[in-house]
Amino acid sequence: MEEILMKISRRNFLKVAGAAGVASALAACGGASSSTAASSAASGSASAVNGDVTIRFTWWGGQTRHDLTQKVLDKYTELNPNVHFETTPSGWDGYFEKLATDTATGGMADIVQMDYMYISTYAKNGSLADLSSYASDGTLDISNVDDALIDAGTIGGKMVGIPLSTSLVSFIYNPSVLEEAGVTAPQNGWTWDDFVSICKTVKEKTGKYGFGGSAFIDTNLLNYWVREHGVSLFAEDNKSLGFDDVQILTDYFQLWKELIDAGAAPNPDEYEQIATLGNDASPVITGDAAFHQSWNNFGTIGANAGNDTLELLVPPVKKAGEKALWYKPGMFFSVSETSKVKDAAAAFISWFLNSDEANDIMLGERGTPSASNSRDHLTSSGALTQKQVEMFDFVSDAADYCGDTPAPDPSGISEINTQFKNIAYSVFYGQATPAEAAQQFYDEANNILATNN
Repeated sequence: MEEILMKISRRNFLKVAGAAGVASALAACGGASSSTAASSAASGSASAVNGDVTIRFTWWGGQTRHDLTQKVLDKYTELNPNVHFETTPSGWDGYFEKLATDTATGGMADIVQMDYMYISTYAKNGSLADLSSYASDGTLDISNVDDALIDAGTIGGKMVGIPLSTSLVSFIYNPSVLEEAGVTAPQNGWTWDDFVSICKTVKEKTGKYGFGGSAFIDTNLLNYWVREHGVSLFAEDNKSLGFDDVQILTDYFQLWKELIDAGAAPNPDEYEQIATLGNDASPVITGDAAFHQSWNNFGTIGANAGNDTLELLVPPVKKAGEKALWYKPGMFFSVSETSKVKDAAAAFISWFLNSDEANDIMLGERGTPSASNSRDHLTSSGALTQKQVEMFDFVSDAADYCGDTPAPDPSGISEINTQFKNIAYSVFYGQATPAEAAQQFYDEANNILATNN
C-alpha cells in the first residue's frame, strides 16, 4: 500500500532532524551558521557549487513567462558564471504528458515546475527529491514562507515541492463587455443564479459569450463547487470521492449545459479552437466574453497581452457565509530524484524565491509570491503595475471566503480529469443527460481512485 499523505511543518521537521542534522549542516557549511548560508543563497551566491554546473529546467506558461524566466536565468548566470541552464519551456497543454514520458525514460529535468494537481502522484512514485536537508543546512531558505504552504509541498514526510506563490480560484470579468450589455458589474458574494443570468443577458444583448472558457479542463472549479455543499471532492484516504450525493454532480453538469445550449458559453468544438490560441488570446481578454475562470494572476496575463482593464472576483457562491474557496500554492519548483545537481538546484530555487533581483524581473508573474520578504519588497518597490497590486490585494480580500486548503490531488488525477472532460462533453453533444453523466463520472472516478491509491 502506498504511504498515506502526511504533512509536517518546518518546526516538526527540525525536531525530527535533531542535533545530528544541525551538526551535519554546520559541517557542510564549513562552520557557517544556517542564517549565513541562507543569506548567501538568497543573494545569488553558489560558492558551495564547485566547477561548471548545468541545470536542466522545465516549466509551463505563456510567452511572457518564458521571456521573464529566461531573464532571471541570465541574471543568475551573471552572478554565478559557473552555473548554466538548459531549458524546455512549454504551454500547459501537453506539459504533463511530456513530463510523464521524460520521467519514465529517466530524462526528467533537474528543476521541474510542478502543479498542486500532480505533485502527489510524482512524490508517491519516487520521482521527486526530498529537499529537507537543504532547508536544514540553509542552502534553501524557506524562513519567509508560511508553514501551511510548505506543508502543502510536503508529502509522505518529504519536502518535495517549494511553493513559489499562492493563488485562488477566481473569476475574471471584462468591464467593457458588461457595460455593452447594460449589466452592472457583480461584487464578491454574487450567486450562481446571478452568474447564469448575466451570461445569458450578455449573449442576448451583444452576441458575445457570457463565459468564454471551460469549466472542464480540470477539476479545480468542480472542487470549489463540491466544497460549497459542505463536503470534499476526495476522501481523506484518496480511495474514493468524498461525497455520496450524486445530485451535486448532476447540478454542475446541468448549469453548464444550460449556458452552452443558450450560446452563452462555448460548446466543446468552439472551446477546443479557443484553447489552441493560448491564454493571451482568451475571449475575456480580446473582448469577446464577459467572464473567464482561472487563477488570480490572470489579470496580469491580460495586462501583458494588452488588456489592463480586467477585474477579479471571488467565484459565485451557493449561499452567503460559505468558505469553499482556499489558498492554493500557485505552483512549486521540485527537484528530480535522478538529478546529479541537487545542491545547485536547491541554491537556485532559494535565490529565485527570496532575491530582490529575481522578483524585480518576475514581478509576480507566477502569482503572489509565497515568501513574505519578496511580497514586502515588491509592494514597496513601486515597480508593480496597478493590476499586480490588485492581484496581491485580492489574496487578502478573499480571506472571508476561504476555508482549509485541501490536500494535494490524489494519484490518478490526470485520468480523472480526462474522464471528467470526456463525460462532460457527452452531455454537451447530447449523448447523455446530466444525471447519466453524473453517475458515470461518480462511478469511474471512484474506480480510478481505488485503483491508484
